[in-house]
Amino acid sequence: MNTMTKAMLWMLLAVSVAANVFLNFAAEGTLRVVLSAVSGLLGLTALTGLVVVRRSRAPHSA
Repeated sequence: MNTMTKAMLWMLLAVSVAANVFLNFAAEGTLRVVLSAVSGLLGLTALTGLVVVRRSRAPHSA
């Protein structure tokens, strides 16, 4: 994976965390729960992508 992909994943993670914090103050009730779950899932997906990229670059020991 190239540097652009890693930068996009880091930006996606940062935006999802910021959105989750913002939603705690802006939304109410069921809407807050649903949007928070979606932004949390987006953050977990970005984090998983970053872990996969890091593991694919690490040297494999046999």
